Amino acid sequence: MRLKLDLHDIFNKGRDIDRALEDIIAEAERTGAKTVEIIPGKGSGQLKKRVLRFLDRKDVKARYHRVEKDSKNFGRLFVHFKH
Repeated sequence: MRLKLDLHDIFNKGRDIDRALEDIIAEAERTGAKTVEIIPGKGSGQLKKRVLRFLDRKDVKARYHRVEKDSKNFGRLFVHFKH
């Protein structure tokens, strides 16, 4: 099962971004999803950097297995889980 989070609509709302990321990780844990696709979009790359900083937090990092940057699409990340 794969979950998807598109951040295009909330790209400039900091608190909403963190909440959306937290919610999708919690949902992946709850449902046993193996992968979460996060779409920060291409843009200037600032949103992608923010997402990566969030995922790099120690408390968040302990909840997933690894992050994969899509080699074919700069504006997409995959977060993989081992449940």
